[in-house]
Amino acid sequence: MTSLTFKKKPARVIPGFHLSLGYTMLYVSLLVLLPLAMIFIQTMSLSWEEFMAIVTDPRAIASYKLSFGTALAAGLVNVVFGTIIAWVLVRYHFPFKRIIDGLVDLPFALPTAVAGIALTSLYAPNGWIGQFFNFKIAFTPLGIIIALTFIGLPFVVRTVQPVLQNISVEVEEASASLGATRLQTVCKIIFPELAPAILTGFSLAFARALGEYGSVVFIAGNMPMKTEITPLIIMTKLEQYDYAGATSIAAVMLITSFVLLFTMNLIQWLANRRFIH
Repeated sequence: MTSLTFKKKPARVIPGFHLSLGYTMLYVSLLVLLPLAMIFIQTMSLSWEEFMAIVTDPRAIASYKLSFGTALAAGLVNVVFGTIIAWVLVRYHFPFKRIIDGLVDLPFALPTAVAGIALTSLYAPNGWIGQFFNFKIAFTPLGIIIALTFIGLPFVVRTVQPVLQNISVEVEEASASLGATRLQTVCKIIFPELAPAILTGFSLAFARALGEYGSVVFIAGNMPMKTEITPLIIMTKLEQYDYAGATSIAAVMLITSFVLLFTMNLIQWLANRRFIH
């Protein structure tokens, strides 16, 4: 007779998996899924014709273009300069380095309204910086991009910085000793390691910029069809007790943001597989 042998599953290092998973799902459901579901439930009180009339209103469409366009531009600017700042903080030693490193996190702690007032006082036509330019910065899309760049910079720096710290300087020296140029070292050694972190930082900065309100309303000027962002339209409808209209526009932003972030995560996953293999 042959005896059947059953392999015992290896014990988990951390006990209580099912209990902790249950708490996690409950926590995520109460704080994330339930509030998001209420947006769609509130929107369902409208007919399809009413919903389409609200979300395709020319004023709403102009705000979509402005919000997504400025968030994308700010995210790309932060990718470039955030990566450079992270490189300088990791690779070089200079006076007041710790102070500058701490200043990077300032947009996290600074109230967004304070940031908006400060940026407006700087870039307004009669501001400390704006007075030296022949064109307007505040109350234009350019001013919005500056505000979104300000609040999104820490996401890129703090995402790229730990990865850079794990890349040994000896790797770059070995690449140079084998005859690689600086450009080849960056493209074939440094960038493949940084690409996933850069994509993650861009996704976080982009998502943060899409929902930004406090720092933008001051410097934007809030002119309909020109400098009015989508979060401001949502707030205006809420103040008018038009909850269905506010949730309709919020649903469009939510779905579009989810699709964009899902696409970015898919690209990041494909990039990870490519660089690993």
